[in-house]
Order: sequence, then C-alpha cells, then structure tokens
Amino acid sequence: MIDEYCTEARTAAGNYFRQGYNCAESIFLTFKPYLAPELDADMVRMATPFGGGLGRAGCMCGALSGAVIMLGLKAGRTGPTTSHDTAYELAAAFQKRFVSQFGATCCRALNKHPFDTPEQRRQCLKIVGTTAKILMAFLLEQGMLDTQPTPPVSEPSESSAS
Repeated sequence: MIDEYCTEARTAAGNYFRQGYNCAESIFLTFKPYLAPELDADMVRMATPFGGGLGRAGCMCGALSGAVIMLGLKAGRTGPTTSHDTAYELAAAFQKRFVSQFGATCCRALNKHPFDTPEQRRQCLKIVGTTAKILMAFLLEQGMLDTQPTPPVSEPSESSAS
C-alpha cells in the first residue's frame, strides 16, 4: 500500500510540474493536503523563490527545499523557546535520503542542462517526481500523516515556471 501512495505522490507532483509550477511549488502543492490542509493554496508563493536551486542560482535543489518546507510545516517550531531538534533531525534524515537517491543536493550538480530547455525540464520532472515519492515514504515511515493519503488533485492554474 505504501508503494501506491508513493506512486500517487510522484504522479501528482509531476502533474503540477507539467502544468508550469516549479520544483518547490510542485512538492508544496502535492503535500499541502496531507500536512497543512488549512493553508490557503496561495501559500504556494512561499515556495516560488526556491525553484531552480534558489532563484536559478543552481544551489540547493528546489524539490529538496520544497520537501523540507513541508517537513517544517508539520514539525517546525512556533516560538523561540521551543526546541527545533525534531525539525532539524527530520530535515537531516530526509536530506540524507535525497543524497542517497541522487548523489547530490545542488541543482547544478543534479541537472547540468541550461534552465528552460526541454532537457532541463525533463530532468527536473524526474527529480520532482522521485522526491515526492521519497517524501511520501518518509512521511509514512515517520507516522507524520494524520490521515491515509488519497491522490491529490493537481488543479490547473496560472503557470509559475522556475
């Protein structure tokens, strides 16, 4: 059953990416229904600048950034006197899993094609889908989902490409 949920997440994230959302936005929109359904869908804008490895700088992969944003929505702290240990541990564990899958965290190391080329988009699509699959498995293993996953619906909307 876990494989089915992971496949559904991969498909949803890929669909968002194909619609024109960037890597971080695609992860955010895929996992928002599971981790922060109360958030307005417009909150996707907070993920926008992470696309292209931080605004096309080629630094940390936007899909990885989007995944860590979602972990923070579930496990982040809400005040300066509460511990950040859980959020840090989850982020580090997920980053380790990401590196195990892809061999790097840096956008330009993961995808050597120039931005906005068909080759770059194809490679990013694979990374986004696989990251969603990894994140779903991670969330299920950690018991971080309040309800059983159902396939998210990727709704058509304005394009926000990376």
